[in-house]
Amino acid sequence: MSIFIKNIKKLVNVRETAPSAPLKGREMLELPCMEDAWLFLEGDRIGRMGRMQDLASGEADAMEFCADECIDARGRMVFPSYCDSHTHLVYAGSREMEFMDKLRGLSYQEIARRGGGILNSVELLHNTSEDDLLLQTLVRAREIMSLGTGAVEIKSGYGLTVEDEVKMLRVARRVAEETPLEVRTTFLGAHAVPARYKGDREGYVDEIIRDIMPAVAAEGLADYVDIFVEEGFFTVDDACRIFEAAGKYGMQPKVHANQMSFSGGVQVGVRYGAASVDHLEFTGPEEFKALQGSGTIATLLPGATFFLDMDYPKAKEMLDYDLPLAIASNYNPGSCPSGDMKFMMALAMIKMRLTPETVLNAATVNGAFAMGVADRYGSITPGKKASLFVTREIPSYEFVPYSFTSQLIDTIILNGKIIK
Repeated sequence: MSIFIKNIKKLVNVRETAPSAPLKGREMLELPCMEDAWLFLEGDRIGRMGRMQDLASGEADAMEFCADECIDARGRMVFPSYCDSHTHLVYAGSREMEFMDKLRGLSYQEIARRGGGILNSVELLHNTSEDDLLLQTLVRAREIMSLGTGAVEIKSGYGLTVEDEVKMLRVARRVAEETPLEVRTTFLGAHAVPARYKGDREGYVDEIIRDIMPAVAAEGLADYVDIFVEEGFFTVDDACRIFEAAGKYGMQPKVHANQMSFSGGVQVGVRYGAASVDHLEFTGPEEFKALQGSGTIATLLPGATFFLDMDYPKAKEMLDYDLPLAIASNYNPGSCPSGDMKFMMALAMIKMRLTPETVLNAATVNGAFAMGVADRYGSITPGKKASLFVTREIPSYEFVPYSFTSQLIDTIILNGKIIK
């Protein structure tokens, strides 16, 4: 199938060649665009593009005649699909009652100690069949597609047993089969210590390495391995053990790092070549220096910071240290029940004073790098996947994060197919 999009008011994040590395520091302030543009999609790939005024007489008519579909985007803009590099999309049920507990003054840690939090989701997931879990997850998958996401990373971590961690990751793989989303999967067995190992965290780490990880690897279910390095959860030493074991299976590290304290998660992530370290509310010069030149992406999750009413990461200081930033949703039932990347960008602008250009790059190009799909997603580049969306009539690209509750998407194209 071929699609010709003409009279595009502005093509956003146009790059003739794909960046070879994540954008960092001041590079993130640059958002290349093309005005009064056309775009030709061939099969599932971005083909040619250019300016309408540069077309020879009759050339636009010829492309329209050859195309299977033609979209007149007059007054509208085209963006690459968002790349959401940190989600917990596979879960059962919901946890709104814990939201009420939070409003009554309980902290995240206090809720967890009472058997809520992650362990609540663990019990709900254990009592849900794989097929029912898939049906619940597909609702969320279609939701994020409708909001502009085309590539997503999905973590396990609500299983905490061999059977249930495998079940979660199978569901994540099935999402990739059932939808046009690009899905990357992450084994997060070290998300919390299950009740059966209360007081024996190291024993559970032993089980992860001995039993759960090999079972996940045997079915080829995970691209990455993650760990929640935080007081009351897992330690730097635990991370070292898990990352050493994961290396035998080709799983690249990621880290839930420095969300509630200066946990050492950033440094251990850098030491093991993590694709990203995520959260980062508690960071300073020591963490920034560790990240400099490491290739590890600092991924910010402003939706969770907002929901938990915490202080936001020092994002502008990270840019001053020439770091690459990504923005992701952290869609999950406990601390961010939303996968709306437009809202995440708005929060990053309002609360961390980032520019529209920075947040758009963080949600596309660098999000793609944070989950290993930058060769195919993240920008309007010939040869990349034809995953993008056409807006309604809007005055500027800045209007997208500015108008953070408005439905601005008119047409969604994923892998060269119009899905809306």
